[in-house]
Amino acid sequence: MAAQQFSEIDLTVLRERGVSAEEAERQLGLLRRPPAHVRLDRPCTLGDGIEAIAPREVPDLLARHEAAARAGRLTKFVPASGAATRMFQDLLELLDAERGGDPALALELLSEIPRLPFREHLRDALARSGQDLDELAAGGAFLEILGALLGPGGLDFAALPKGLLPFHSYREGSRTAFEEHLVEAAGTVRGADGTCRLHLTVSPEHLGRFRDLLREAGPRHERRLGARFDVSFSLQKPSTDTIAVEPDGKPLRDGRGRLLLRPSGHGALIENLNDLGGDVVLIKNIDNVQPDRLRDATLEWKRILVGRLVEIEALVRRYATALEPGAGPALLREAEGFVRTRLRRESPAGAEDEARRRWLLDALSRPLRVCGGVRNTGEPGGCPFWVREEGGGTSLQIVDSAEVDRSSAAQRAILATSTHFNPVDLICGVRDAFGRPFDLRAFVNPDAVIVARKFQAGRELLALERPGLWNGAMARWNTVFVEVPPATFTPVKTVFDLLRPEHQPA
Repeated sequence: MAAQQFSEIDLTVLRERGVSAEEAERQLGLLRRPPAHVRLDRPCTLGDGIEAIAPREVPDLLARHEAAARAGRLTKFVPASGAATRMFQDLLELLDAERGGDPALALELLSEIPRLPFREHLRDALARSGQDLDELAAGGAFLEILGALLGPGGLDFAALPKGLLPFHSYREGSRTAFEEHLVEAAGTVRGADGTCRLHLTVSPEHLGRFRDLLREAGPRHERRLGARFDVSFSLQKPSTDTIAVEPDGKPLRDGRGRLLLRPSGHGALIENLNDLGGDVVLIKNIDNVQPDRLRDATLEWKRILVGRLVEIEALVRRYATALEPGAGPALLREAEGFVRTRLRRESPAGAEDEARRRWLLDALSRPLRVCGGVRNTGEPGGCPFWVREEGGGTSLQIVDSAEVDRSSAAQRAILATSTHFNPVDLICGVRDAFGRPFDLRAFVNPDAVIVARKFQAGRELLALERPGLWNGAMARWNTVFVEVPPATFTPVKTVFDLLRPEHQPA
């Protein structure tokens, strides 16, 4: 079959990327016949899929976090390859003569320049070309200012990743999102010797800039915080790229007729997470950071969530190591109660004891994630739902609206009743009960893909996005949802979000 679809040159292109012909054929099949949508059963709500942490539990959970941190078990994982283009999209349209754009947005930005964390960077960029920021702003010269801010002749912010952009202003200067993650790491993953381990996934063209910033700013923050940063970087693997098709279903090719592959979304990063070889991994988006004055709530709740994961891990270890062949009915009942009430999995009814034991071991032998959930205020992204499984039963999943059949009134109604939102706030236990790393690729639902209609160089195409990192890529994990306060979620999706009170100095 693959030989019929792909030429020898195509097969060479695939081999160069590390993609097998069988995998490419599978991708073509998914593009031409997309899998069924996720089937929502009901939203997760407090008491029905989402836990509330009682105040009396907090001291114990914080102590568990402290013990895990001091033992060097914790690593912070930050997907940081996304460019800031969308952050400035509306302003970029003003620089495109053909697209026009709304000048009111530029005028609003000009009026707020004194409150922006990158104002001095912009001032310096304009001064290098003999221009004065204050004079240009007073005269409404927004095109010149936007050119210096976004264009390649100036700061070129539109082409940089968010992690390298100044997010917050302090007396001593501004801090980038990357630096704020360093500071947060010192309060969440610091080991007994002061080591704070972070891992960032970045794009190849920006790796050097991240390393330069780490060399320049890292020692300064280490001295101030009494910490030592152990930072590693990785790139999205070419083997995770996917093929795309024309509207007629034929594979997308370039002007020379060569097969084109595209990056497949953040779901590809399950490979990076797997290669990390971590133990307890804290995952958080690059643009969700707080300044020092508002960081305490985030630090406390990160520690609480880690404590919850460590607590559940200990119980998983207890049962997984005790469920040997011939385990008695009392132990089976106790283990079933734990799996049902804490991991939210139902054992098969009427099974014999040995079948129950094997099922319990399978349920316990999975990666674990504890996910923070804030009250849903309409932010785009994944929400916690009970999802119907193909073989029957339900499971806890983070679901994006793109995964839901919007043509179904019943599914739309369930989607609309979501009460909570996951702001990519995940604590992941990626080792089994015996301390061995899981192969995380074994717990992906490979069919949980999204077929997206896109345009490239004016050409319409259908692109295949892999199961999202916190969606289908973790579909077969054990999942626990915990309500966290909204103060822990302060994303920056557009440049104007930096003007919100939570991103401004006191």
